[in-house]
Amino acid sequence: MAPQDYVSRSNNKKKSPYKKQQPEATGMPLKVKLITLFTVLAVAGAGYFLWFLKDVKPIATPTPQAPAVKATKKLPEPPAEKWQYIDKLKQGTQIEGGHYEVEEKGPYKMQCGSFRKRSQAEAMKAQIAFSGLVAKVSESSGKNGIWYKVALGPYPRKRLAEADKHKLKRNNITTCQIWLWR
Repeated sequence: MAPQDYVSRSNNKKKSPYKKQQPEATGMPLKVKLITLFTVLAVAGAGYFLWFLKDVKPIATPTPQAPAVKATKKLPEPPAEKWQYIDKLKQGTQIEGGHYEVEEKGPYKMQCGSFRKRSQAEAMKAQIAFSGLVAKVSESSGKNGIWYKVALGPYPRKRLAEADKHKLKRNNITTCQIWLWR
């Protein structure tokens, strides 16, 4: 059997002279006819609606009139005051306020990390320094060995420590906690 070459074969197949050719459709398709019909009906309906409205008379609505104000009618007397401080203020008397004292809990510190190696603690201190704050590395020994803590502070109020914590968060340092300095 001889090898066949499919690549060089052409896809042109001759039409058989024996096949019946269907005549081409003439005229408009059904969809176009339906769309045209609905459009003509919509325009005719809108025209009839407008022609119908031209004879309709508007309904008369009564216009609200402002009631006449009687000048002889007096306003009612205001109710008696339950509170005495209004009278005291009119007389110029000083009113005593509540006295309370705010307890200061003490200075705060912010700890941002605790590491086994001093080099890791120094790297965290450098990261904090790039954000514009000064941190301290302190060494603490306990039953688990020596730890190097990175802390900021002391802060006299917690609000100041929170402000620095938010500044560090904006610089992608999210491990900081605020503690009382003890």
